[in-house]
Amino acid sequence: MVRLTIDLIARVNTHTKRKRDEPLSQYLRRLTHLYFQERHIDEIDDLSLCKNLSVLYLYDNRISRIQNLHFASNLTHLYLQNNLINKIENLSLLRRLEKLYLGNNEITVVEGLEKLENLKELHIENQRLPPGEKLLFDPRSIQALSALCVLNVSGNNLEDLQDFRCLGNLNQFMAADNQLEDMKELAQVLAGWVNLWRLELVGNPLCRKAKYRDRVIVMSGSLEVLDGKEINETARKFLLSWKANKEARRRQREDRKKNGDADGTRRELPPLQLPHAPLRNYIMPGLPGARKQFEAILARSRSLPGSADVMGRGDMLAQKTEIIAELPKKSLSDLQAPIRRVWEAAPDAHVVPSSVDPDQQFVSIPTNFTPEPSTNIHPKSAKI
Repeated sequence: MVRLTIDLIARVNTHTKRKRDEPLSQYLRRLTHLYFQERHIDEIDDLSLCKNLSVLYLYDNRISRIQNLHFASNLTHLYLQNNLINKIENLSLLRRLEKLYLGNNEITVVEGLEKLENLKELHIENQRLPPGEKLLFDPRSIQALSALCVLNVSGNNLEDLQDFRCLGNLNQFMAADNQLEDMKELAQVLAGWVNLWRLELVGNPLCRKAKYRDRVIVMSGSLEVLDGKEINETARKFLLSWKANKEARRRQREDRKKNGDADGTRRELPPLQLPHAPLRNYIMPGLPGARKQFEAILARSRSLPGSADVMGRGDMLAQKTEIIAELPKKSLSDLQAPIRRVWEAAPDAHVVPSSVDPDQQFVSIPTNFTPEPSTNIHPKSAKI
């Protein structure tokens, strides 16, 4: 086991040289930075002689508990990432602490930060959580961090951002590799972060949604960097204009629904007419210039040689007479031929009135006579 002690500081610290014949207590009071990262340290011993300590580097060690830091009233930066810490504790006396790094530990609940009113950066990313669990946040601790500007909660299985809506001074928020998927909730949260200029959401389900980047850009007018890429100002203006037009159209649709006019123009319907009667003075709505196009087509059709407007009534009658004259002509004998063949085949037939030959008033048809299939008798040739 390796413990961080006063003797270890006196022997190993090479960043601040101890003067010749300088007392140890004076040397320790003169220290403001301690660099003991990657030293396999398991425990923090009593360091109360280092009263002016402001920066403490203890990352990449084996520390399992935060302790013996009550003396460090001037501490502003504390680096404890990549250790074995499972609980945030014993930090209430660090009133001047501004930056706290606790990433890659075993913390399950963010708590014990109520007294850190000057904390500006909190890095709590990638905790080694039990399977299926997510990092929890004590509301009292979050609400006390009114001065917080930078928050890193990446890789903690977070499903929503409701716990952070009270952090109105955030300007950098990192929440990559979580389970965020609600775009509406994101819009509500971003609306309260008016100073936010950096946002990291890569690795969340919502990043796979259509137009994810464009939608996030229009959610925050102050955003400058999204997922590590700068936002072009020209693109931002275009997207904001697109959003404004979309909102205007949405409001228009809502107003139309309230007024009972779904298509936006209050047109009178044409009068009810019979099915075969033409619709007069009615052009289908939504076709600009349709009336002029219809009138132009009608004018061209009237100018054609065979149109009714060009030909007079007499010309039309003459044309019909010529068509009738060209039809094939048949004599009366041609029409009587089928009946005569029937009469000659059966002289003992009954006599019925004939409507074919004015001189021949009756046609004899036998009662037991059945015409051959080839016999062609027109239905108007005889009355039976």
